[in-house]
Amino acid sequence: MAENLHDIIVIGGGVVGVSAALALQGRGHEVLVLDRPDETLKASQMNAGAFAFCNVEPLATPGIMRKAPKWLVDPLGPLSVPPAYALNILPWMLRFWRASWPDRYRNAVNAQAAMMKHCQEALRRQVGATSGEPFLQPEGQLQLYEGEREYRASLAEWDLRKELGIPFELLESPEAIAAFQPGLDSRFTHAGFTPDWTNTVDPKRWHAHLSETFLARGGRIERAEVTALTPQDQAVRVKTASEPYSARKVVVSAGAWSHHVSRSLGEPFPLETERGYNTTLPPGAFDLKTHLTFSGHGFVVSRINDGIRVGGAVELGGLKLAPNYRRANVLLQKAKTFLPDLKTEGGSQWMGYRPTLPDSLPVIDRSPRDRRVIYAFGHGHLGMTQSAGTGELVAALVHDEQPAIDLGAFSARRF
Repeated sequence: MAENLHDIIVIGGGVVGVSAALALQGRGHEVLVLDRPDETLKASQMNAGAFAFCNVEPLATPGIMRKAPKWLVDPLGPLSVPPAYALNILPWMLRFWRASWPDRYRNAVNAQAAMMKHCQEALRRQVGATSGEPFLQPEGQLQLYEGEREYRASLAEWDLRKELGIPFELLESPEAIAAFQPGLDSRFTHAGFTPDWTNTVDPKRWHAHLSETFLARGGRIERAEVTALTPQDQAVRVKTASEPYSARKVVVSAGAWSHHVSRSLGEPFPLETERGYNTTLPPGAFDLKTHLTFSGHGFVVSRINDGIRVGGAVELGGLKLAPNYRRANVLLQKAKTFLPDLKTEGGSQWMGYRPTLPDSLPVIDRSPRDRRVIYAFGHGHLGMTQSAGTGELVAALVHDEQPAIDLGAFSARRF
């Protein structure tokens, strides 16, 4: 085993795993990334492309469980549970319900706000360290509302952002909205604009840039499906479907598959998948000026390269159910209604798995069973947003340093 002993192995080659590998590499470590031999495009590569630092509210908000019956009868709604998966997800839903209680909710907001501030600063450092400026487009975000009632219902969220020091401008007429984004249907009478919102020109290109930087600096990425971890005296043995590896320290950042790895250490986590859908339209589909969030419908429209991506919503459906691309079709039809000039021809559809925990917070912690194993997964739809910051926190844990933020809310023991 000695000849195969690695310094650090990162399990997972998505944007969080690669960011952790880069941060560790920057601290002088030799890092091997083991990525699943799956040719499908990751959520890291096909998401909406947003660094959503102003999104501090968890999915589990007070009162949300009153909507649960509707999820089961509306498989195409913004937040749904397929009937075939309802029994499987029941234990997770009970934890989700508890996370929505006011005390847990406020604690999650505070933790997420601290995390977002750290991650925003960490992204600046990552961009500077990797010469990543050409991959960013800081064009802000419009969060849109249909009518006075929906807008008034959102004001508590904007008050929370004001309390947390997040800059924004509230818009209370279609004319004010059109100054930021022409071409919206007149049903959208109110909006909030967050100027510090930044997108990447293409999450696939951003992920490739980070991976190529890691490789150019001497890192290694190999394809292997990790099946188990076994602690041994001098190392942690990493079992894969092909050959064994061993490392002095291991980072588990395998997205929606992370709990399969942790289970081998006797540490199951209530990790579920937000199955996200989108359609990417070719160049010329619409003249988009800023990222659009349609709050009441659970989806966004963003610019990817010179094309348009329409996607979002949350389907809690695990890893095995077949994709329901009717969800992508519904989102595209709505987008056409909301943006009458949108050209919907020639698009390509996608579905991916976003790993989520009941309280919408990731696990960033040492394994309680073996301190040589670091967990960094469960970021939900905020994986790219929180990737740079998570990488720095992982590096601090590896070096037994005080992390930049309090990681109590992100503990592996909280479940």
